[in-house]
Amino acid sequence: MTVEQLYSHLEKHLSRALSADWDNDGIACLPHKNQPVAKVLIALDATEQAVDRAIEGGFDVLLTHHPLLFRGVKELTPAQTVPRKLLRLAQNGVAALSFHTRLDAAKGGVNDVLADLLGLYDVDYFAPDGEVPCGRIGTLPEPMDAAEFADMVCEKLNIPAVTLAGRGEIRTVAVLGGEGGDFVDAAIETGADAFLSGRIGYHRMLDAAEEGLILVEAGHYATEFPVCEMLAELVREIAPMLEIEILDAPTIRTVVR
Repeated sequence: MTVEQLYSHLEKHLSRALSADWDNDGIACLPHKNQPVAKVLIALDATEQAVDRAIEGGFDVLLTHHPLLFRGVKELTPAQTVPRKLLRLAQNGVAALSFHTRLDAAKGGVNDVLADLLGLYDVDYFAPDGEVPCGRIGTLPEPMDAAEFADMVCEKLNIPAVTLAGRGEIRTVAVLGGEGGDFVDAAIETGADAFLSGRIGYHRMLDAAEEGLILVEAGHYATEFPVCEMLAELVREIAPMLEIEILDAPTIRTVVR
């Protein structure tokens, strides 16, 4: 199987039609036409550490959720991190692929995985008007208060702490992995009792809590990293012969005193 063939098979499950207009995922680096694939490294981000591991481990593909090429690259020199990583990947024959907002929106993607981790049922889609329906809303198996829910989120996402705003009983939960500030109003409109996201923002949480919504901010990485296992399973279904590794190495961490 070649890199382009692998990407084509993945795109059948993760259609570009689901991508936001501003997104820039897909094939970011393809050192050789018809490049064969034997080993795939999966990570949330194409960090320096992920690039190091891909090169040192002899991987043919670095497959990530967040795109390596997101903002404009004006020069291909090692002076800055993105062009430096591109140069190193190309020089070492490693292709870079990503699936970003379409993986947020896709069935079984980031937000379905997050809803499933919380045990939500009767899950449905939601989003602000005119946007791709990336968010999910569902019902907890049993009602719980805000503090219990926050504790459960820490346990399910294997993190030491979350930021919590609001009080009360929670039955229905809206979720959006990653950056969720723009989805707060839509979450309120769904009638959800609580909204879980990676990052929401201080003032948005303050105001929304006073409008009756319970909000939990659990970190961008923690709310999206679980989808890496889904990506691994998808690659295994497409090409069972490939060697796959998932890199769990967050650059940004919560330090608990």
